[in-house]
This record gives sequence, structure tokens and C-alpha cells, in this order.
Amino acid sequence: MNKVEEFNDYRSRMNEQILSDNNKVIKRIFNLDTNTYAAGALDEKTKELMGLSCSMVLRCDDCVKYHLGKCHELGFTKEEIYEAFAVANLVGGTIVIPHLRRAVEYWDELESLDQ
Repeated sequence: MNKVEEFNDYRSRMNEQILSDNNKVIKRIFNLDTNTYAAGALDEKTKELMGLSCSMVLRCDDCVKYHLGKCHELGFTKEEIYEAFAVANLVGGTIVIPHLRRAVEYWDELESLDQ
């Protein structure tokens, strides 16, 4: 199983378990997250880049993987992704570099699925 399948399988399985407990607050948070990234005044692609950059600055590797997956689905190019990486590293500083390494590795894995 590759990194992308492993991440998506784990995320799906755990989300199902969490949501099956029927906690109203947690369900509302998940719903808010879904609705935040829907197209509105800003299009979906812009919001995903914002999510990706913020996730890198906050150093959340799971969030970075999720947003990279969405960016891949939305057809971002490597050049566009690397510009978002550059913004995140400028804003977040050198402490973001280890997360950049993992993000590049994950993006490469996503791109390899296209071949």
C-alpha cells in the first residue's frame, strides 16, 4: 500500500469511527470544515492553497497531506504547489522545512499515481 492509500484509508476509517459516536459538537466541527472549503466568494482552489499553506505553518502533517490530496484532485501543477510551499516557508520560517520535505515526498507520491 502506498503512502496516499495508507493515509486515505486511515483517515476514512477513523472519521467513520469518530462520527459514529454521534457527538453533536464533533459532527458540527466536521461539517464546518467541509463547508469552509466549498466555493463561495473564494473558489475552491484558492481555499485549498490557503489551507495547505496554513497547515504547513501550523506544522500539521496530516492536514498538509489532506490539502495536497485535494490540490491534486483539483489539478494543481507542481509549480503552483511549490509556490504555496514557498509562502508557507517564508511565513513559518525554517522550522517548516522538515514539513516541506514530507510534503514534497507526498506530492511526488500523488503525482506518481497519474502515471
